[in-house]
Amino acid sequence: MNGQSPMGLAAAAAAAVRPCRRRLLSSATTAAAATATSTSLFPRCPHPHHQPHGRRLPFLASAASQASQSGQTIPPTPVPADPRSAVSGNLPFFDRVLFPDTFPLAPAAEEATTAAAADEEPASATKAREETETEREAWRLLRRAVVSYCGAPVGTVAAEDPECTETLNYDQVFIRDFVPSALAFLMRGETEIVRNFLLHTLQLQSWEKTVDCYSPGQGLMPASFKIRTVPLDDNKEAFEEVLDPDFGESAIGRVAPVDSGLWWIILLRAYCKITGDYALQERVDVQTGIKLILSLCLSDGFDMFPTLLVTDGSCMIDRRMGIHGHPLEIQALFYSALRCSREMLVMNDGSKNLLRAINNRLSALSFHIREYYWVDMKKINEIYRYKTEEYSHDATNKFNIYPEQIPSWLVDWIPEKGGYLIGNLQPAHMDFRFFSLGNLWAIASSLTTPKQAEGILSLIEEKWDDLIANMPLKICYPAMEDDEWRIITGSDPKNTPWSYHNGGSWPTLLWQFTLACIKMGRPELARRAVAVAEEKLAADKWPEYYDTRSGRFTGKQSRSYQTWTIAGFLTSKMLLENPELASILTCDEDLELLEGCACCLSKKRTRCSRRAANSHVG
Repeated sequence: MNGQSPMGLAAAAAAAVRPCRRRLLSSATTAAAATATSTSLFPRCPHPHHQPHGRRLPFLASAASQASQSGQTIPPTPVPADPRSAVSGNLPFFDRVLFPDTFPLAPAAEEATTAAAADEEPASATKAREETETEREAWRLLRRAVVSYCGAPVGTVAAEDPECTETLNYDQVFIRDFVPSALAFLMRGETEIVRNFLLHTLQLQSWEKTVDCYSPGQGLMPASFKIRTVPLDDNKEAFEEVLDPDFGESAIGRVAPVDSGLWWIILLRAYCKITGDYALQERVDVQTGIKLILSLCLSDGFDMFPTLLVTDGSCMIDRRMGIHGHPLEIQALFYSALRCSREMLVMNDGSKNLLRAINNRLSALSFHIREYYWVDMKKINEIYRYKTEEYSHDATNKFNIYPEQIPSWLVDWIPEKGGYLIGNLQPAHMDFRFFSLGNLWAIASSLTTPKQAEGILSLIEEKWDDLIANMPLKICYPAMEDDEWRIITGSDPKNTPWSYHNGGSWPTLLWQFTLACIKMGRPELARRAVAVAEEKLAADKWPEYYDTRSGRFTGKQSRSYQTWTIAGFLTSKMLLENPELASILTCDEDLELLEGCACCLSKKRTRCSRRAANSHVG
């Protein structure tokens, strides 16, 4: 890395970035001149394997190298226009991303006309059926939520509700909220907005972040950002557009968004896989960004477990809900981000130690989650008979869990077949609630064994009326009520029982459910859930969440036209139509990880992840 530290590289990249400046004048000629002289914020880089104006596919790179040495030439190869063919063979298909010099951008008016035409008549190459009216409306609403910076699209706002006068932070671009929007655009063949989003949020990573004179780690990604237009110096006729990020210093509870960096890595891998634009992940600034995030996550601490220790409200559940500690959602995203990073990091002397640390953490994390978070009828019965206060290396009840912690609702709720990963695990504490996002993403990333993944989907099918009912999908089950709600949430008026994070139904989780079903060969379950959602979403104005035990009422404080509700529905539909595209997000089981168990290094520890975890694989 040219002898520079990651922090030095990040600072250099930030210093090279100039704000987007535009003079808002009455003269069209002057405005056009100002635009023409503006500096590109992120100049596009051609892939190192390609000539600037060439058309050569990645799998021909090695052949091209050999041919150049021997003096031979390889004729240009046409680039496929269908995203499905690109994913199946990892081929690029968006020439304007890889070869920008040969594909100049069209004028704004022409772009608007093209976008409108795409809404009415999507290209026949990327669809196999006629879109429904609900899908067409969803696309119109998704495009309405797009925001631009320096004239280029960079994301979608959280909600675009014309009937709501109090915007709060719903007019900002959230990293976690934009993921389903990004996937919808990628599968539609519109990649520019995703590329811009990845690079601009990367630039924000290096900004100074301070809360009450204290600064968190440099690798922290913002929860969201907003585009503001501010006067340029004292000139009333000149303005500049600036990105205003929120790292948690303005959030409710002032909690840092632990999941933002993890989602960023997952989205980066998806973008590169579907476009073939692997030059993006190889850029020095992108590699540095990945390393900064991982350095923050892999830093040494006092914890005895391989799971990430976080506070309440540090993920999608961003209010006090009793998930502080080692919540499943963070662990599943952490595992997925480690798997994605291992694929994208460039192997060199500076990354060898980091890759070794990633492999060690993956091995320990997969064993820990599979062995200690998994519950089914057999495991619960085992916990019911636990002895406590055991002091030895061979203790069965390693976390000193008291059998009285088993909630009464679980005894009758757990089915004979199937199971799930619990929400949290700490000394003397197991959170037996079912958290949908963590379980679904554990399936997608292969954090679970194949047998456990099948068990989770079996449980969802068996408990359909509890977890899906009138609207997919319960964010967690069951809700906290009475004294439990008052003590754990602090009597939060928004998280009342069966509302919002406390047992509310969130349609945006539909795309993750679809992804898990496709990965496990159960698309019929996803189609059934999509059909339930399609009946109500448009009529109910695409709400953020639904209330009541069965998800029958629109949420009492739910925003209408919530962008990730819209995008989640569209992504689910496109994944079901083109299931091969699921591979941009999923990871396959890696049995080699199970061979790296740290307990192999000690003769005192006889319990080995290689044996225990392999026993679940089937």
